[in-house]
Amino acid sequence: MRTRLPPALIATLVTVALISPAARTQPASSQYATILSRTYKSDQPGAAALVAKGDEIVFLGAAGMADLELAVPLAPDMVFEIGSITKQFTAAAIMLLSEEGKLAVSDAMTKHLPSYPPYGQNITVEHLLTHTSGIVSYTGIPGYMASKVRNDVTVQQLIDVFKDLPVEFAPGERYNYNNSGYILLGAIVEAASGMRYEDFVRKRFFEPLGMKSAYYGCSTCIIPRRASGYDGGPNGFINQRYLSFTQPFAAGSLMMTVSDLHRWSRALFGGKVVNAASLKRMTTPYVLKNGQPTGYGYGLSIADLRGRRTIRHGGGIFGFVTDALYLPDQDVFVAVFSNNAGAAINPGLPASKLAALAVGDPFPDFTEVSVPDDVLRRYVGVYEISKDARRTVTLRDGALYTQRTDGPSTRAIAASPTRFFYRTSLSYFDFVVEDGRVVAMVMYQDGNSQGERAVKVPDKR
Repeated sequence: MRTRLPPALIATLVTVALISPAARTQPASSQYATILSRTYKSDQPGAAALVAKGDEIVFLGAAGMADLELAVPLAPDMVFEIGSITKQFTAAAIMLLSEEGKLAVSDAMTKHLPSYPPYGQNITVEHLLTHTSGIVSYTGIPGYMASKVRNDVTVQQLIDVFKDLPVEFAPGERYNYNNSGYILLGAIVEAASGMRYEDFVRKRFFEPLGMKSAYYGCSTCIIPRRASGYDGGPNGFINQRYLSFTQPFAAGSLMMTVSDLHRWSRALFGGKVVNAASLKRMTTPYVLKNGQPTGYGYGLSIADLRGRRTIRHGGGIFGFVTDALYLPDQDVFVAVFSNNAGAAINPGLPASKLAALAVGDPFPDFTEVSVPDDVLRRYVGVYEISKDARRTVTLRDGALYTQRTDGPSTRAIAASPTRFFYRTSLSYFDFVVEDGRVVAMVMYQDGNSQGERAVKVPDKR
């Protein structure tokens, strides 16, 4: 018989989960915990997080609820579906097989999947790895995600969903994030290794590396410490929609804890999964035919965080959304796994804040203040960035909203009478006032120290 926990006990358990014993020895552990608890409310679906410097875990915590129906708080050792973070495991499998001489990334995909339509002769394994194949991504087919993902399928049946659709562009000409490519890579892993994909990752990765709470996804299996997934927001939450794990396959079917992913990261970037040459290819941005780098390697994106090179990937699947990043020069790893796919704040936001704090260069921290409507009204108007770009500021229900050109309108929160920030991003901005007149606004995108200035267009009266 299951017992519902009293609210007071829930609050105590959540607080305990936020700060692990290992983290209490670190001077900044309370700051890590604060970032997490400010993002995820204690009585709603939340997240588990890990911050590590090399092998040392400096923070391991969780905030929010693992099960709303049973009133079970999240704990950092719980298992989450990781979605597209799976792709780096698939890419590593391809590179490992390449090292063993069973394939080459320059191979035409049809060398390993000979029944694929003839156009596949022009698409290499590398095109699949880098999202530059031009093949239609099956998850973007209208209506497919609404119901068909519930069906159990074989790998070939899944490939049949998209293989006969017209390609969107010539291989190598464009970057377009593509789940179909990673389905095909999973099929290539199976063809080249003679093993099912789920057996390959378990026997070649999970078991040798001691990833004891890592699994190929399964809805009917008993998974110890599995967190429940949710979707929803201010109007309430719903249980995650069902999908068959045969559908995301090698593009997004894995499950694990944040500690398992840290163990994987240490092995991958420590040369214990693939050799140095393979790792370099995985973490080097692919260059299109026109010479433009894509910012994506093999199963991993390459970006910048506070001026530091960052290797990163996120994931999203029904009920869960995840983010993990590694700063190689600082040897800092961060993972944030959330069990609410409908949250307004993506886990990439707290992950970036945790990483910046870990390297001693935190993002600005803001506290909301109240600003009178008559002050806010002065800022309403159009601000010109360039001839073709502008920001529009409006006032609704006592709050400012900003909109870039024809983009979405986003609510801004006051940190002072002239400085505003967003709850859902790292960006913030200042209004410039000269001689009592508002003349410009300066936007600090993603918390960058260099701002983008937009000049206020005079009101037409």
